[in-house]
Amino acid sequence: MDLNIKELKNGIRIVHQEVTHTRLVHCGFILNIGSRDETKEQEGLAHFWEHMAFKGTKKRKTFHILNRLESLGGELNAYTTKEKVCFYASTLKEHYSKAADLLYDITFNSTFPQKQIEKERQVILEEMAMYRDSPEDSIQDELDELVFENHSLGRNILGNEETVGSFSHLDFIDFISTLLDTHQIIFSVVGNIPFSKVLKSIEGPLNEIQEKRSLYVRNGFHSYLPKTKIIEREISQSLCAIGRPAYSLHDPNRYKLFLLNNILGGPSMNSRLNLTLRERYGYVYNIESTYSPFSDTGFFGVYFGTEEKTLKKAQSLVMKEMAALQKKKLGKIQLQMAKEQAIGQMAMAEENYAGLMLVYGKSLLDHDKVDPLESIFEKIKNTTADELQEIANEIFNPENMSFLTYKPQ
Repeated sequence: MDLNIKELKNGIRIVHQEVTHTRLVHCGFILNIGSRDETKEQEGLAHFWEHMAFKGTKKRKTFHILNRLESLGGELNAYTTKEKVCFYASTLKEHYSKAADLLYDITFNSTFPQKQIEKERQVILEEMAMYRDSPEDSIQDELDELVFENHSLGRNILGNEETVGSFSHLDFIDFISTLLDTHQIIFSVVGNIPFSKVLKSIEGPLNEIQEKRSLYVRNGFHSYLPKTKIIEREISQSLCAIGRPAYSLHDPNRYKLFLLNNILGGPSMNSRLNLTLRERYGYVYNIESTYSPFSDTGFFGVYFGTEEKTLKKAQSLVMKEMAALQKKKLGKIQLQMAKEQAIGQMAMAEENYAGLMLVYGKSLLDHDKVDPLESIFEKIKNTTADELQEIANEIFNPENMSFLTYKPQ
């Protein structure tokens, strides 16, 4: 992995990897600002900002932003998470400079015209309604709220009708001016382009941005209490979500929990939860467990849907599979197969250069470095059965789990 990293005088960093066997370049700005950084009155503002970045800058109107790359076969996109806002693009290598210029413009020169705010407000309210109509999505948001109760990590990234309905031009300006920190911004590039050309197109404009330090400090999460909640909804199938806080981005156990989660209910069809609840009993169509680390804490969760008559049996089987990993260590062959599977999945993910570009940017923000994939492989390879059992006994303890159930009315 030959990475180029350069820090500019204002603290903005550029990370780059050249990949010569592709015709594409993927690039993006990743900012260490997310929905958890909002006050209660600002709920949904980071996501709204993501939308408004496409609605006008000092030199471009909406049509010119949307047409700039799309007309050349490229793609322009953005996303918001609990801790990040990202604006990114993919394009043919010959159009890279246009992509970089456009991304710079929407990230730093958005004007947030009030007329466009009113239009986009309706779009976001429709997006919120769509999520409410999708119980598989809304149960995940409500489990966050249950686990991270009375904390910004538990709030919906989309916001709520009251806050989204109240935002004005000045709200965006104040939010960004309060939280923007040039030392917490990464421009990441992966594709068929040399580092010299990357710098030629973006270094000048970025150097014109005045250095800025934010005094804002994230409010940590320390007050978890397990809870159980049952909600009746107009649905034909019962849905269940089980979760709790987990290890942070800086915890040395995070890769071990990643491996353990992969064994329990990861994306592969041979996960223990899938083999038991779908293949053996036929109780579910889809079941998954997930682990998401944040800067100061993390989240572990399990999600599935089943018939109301099999809900208790299915939930019992989930807890039984967790208990099995607590009580019995993995055998040597089982552990080796699990490691090979996790390493293979990560290696395949590396072939997705757009995803890799985002990974580099987030890693640099979170850890001030980008670990080579080989070093992560080594951490997984060095994980022992005793360590996994110890983590299972901590994370899978049923007394520390929260349970959320949607039942048909």
